[in-house]
Amino acid sequence: MPENKESNQENRFYSPPRDPEDLSLRPTTLNAFIGQEKIREKLQIYMQAAKGRGEPLDHALFYGPPGLGKTTLAGIIAREMGGQMRATTGPALERAGDLAAIVSNVENNDVLFIDEIHRLPVQVEEILYPAMEDFSLHIVVGKGPLAKTICLSLPRFTLCGATTRLGLLTSPLRARFGIVEQLSLYTEQELTLIVRRGSRTFGVEILDEAAAEIARRSRGTPRVALRLLRRVRDVAAVKGTGVITAEMADRAMDMLEIDPQGLDESDRRILSKIIDFFEGGPVGLSTIAAALNEDTQTIEDIYEPYLIQKGFLERTPRGRKVTAGAYTYLGRKFPSPPERGETLRLPLDEENE
Repeated sequence: MPENKESNQENRFYSPPRDPEDLSLRPTTLNAFIGQEKIREKLQIYMQAAKGRGEPLDHALFYGPPGLGKTTLAGIIAREMGGQMRATTGPALERAGDLAAIVSNVENNDVLFIDEIHRLPVQVEEILYPAMEDFSLHIVVGKGPLAKTICLSLPRFTLCGATTRLGLLTSPLRARFGIVEQLSLYTEQELTLIVRRGSRTFGVEILDEAAAEIARRSRGTPRVALRLLRRVRDVAAVKGTGVITAEMADRAMDMLEIDPQGLDESDRRILSKIIDFFEGGPVGLSTIAAALNEDTQTIEDIYEPYLIQKGFLERTPRGRKVTAGAYTYLGRKFPSPPERGETLRLPLDEENE
């Protein structure tokens, strides 16, 4: 018994916060940011060069799936460039006056962060062009013959845009960003470090095996990893001693219906529906959404990328198709190919997606 206790103590990852950086789930420096090594290295060079010239950092655009750290990187840029971050979203800027109210309050080296920038209205986007290029804001006041243009000079700031759908950005807007970077999914090792850091912030003890188990089921996304950590912490506090062990992590994951592959009930429902209703596909996205009573964009942005990454789903010119790996995962028998002379089934939905 004493030997097992010593072994558990060696595997336990816990230490009280020693640095103010540990008090926040969002890192505030590039050195504390975990993952995205290539982007971190490039940003370090860009910021050091900009500070050496006494200029603000060039406008930056980050794109990729949600929860990978786009907002966090914008905050890091603001802090390391000696400014503040002023955040808003594309849909919130409905009129030119909304943008003018925010931009007129920025100061030198500040970061204006616009999340979901691909949803900016056209009239707001056009006013943003001179603000990005010449640091000036042109506002039309009045209508008809009495209309006049007011030009406001702006401080030299950095615009950071974030989007989950780069293809929806207009070419003129995309071309005005000097830094365009794609954030990729995180490895299990990186997510394990993020879970450990989160446990220090929460002030809970966690074993190495538990941290690795949470990371394994986090779909390559830090936001998901920290969300799961919160739920495992709750289970450990109510059903255990407060220490997050591998057993407690498994118990919480079973309660959340998240399997060792990281798939939840919605993922399994999508695969099962395509197999049971549409014979494995190909079937169109809108048909899948109607069968599941789900939004097409939710399926395309939230569920599909991970299912494709796991090799359970593929996109074809005629629609979505379940792979042999999905049949094996669900414990189903993969259908044999049709014999020669047998008529092939036409897809139920041939929309080209």
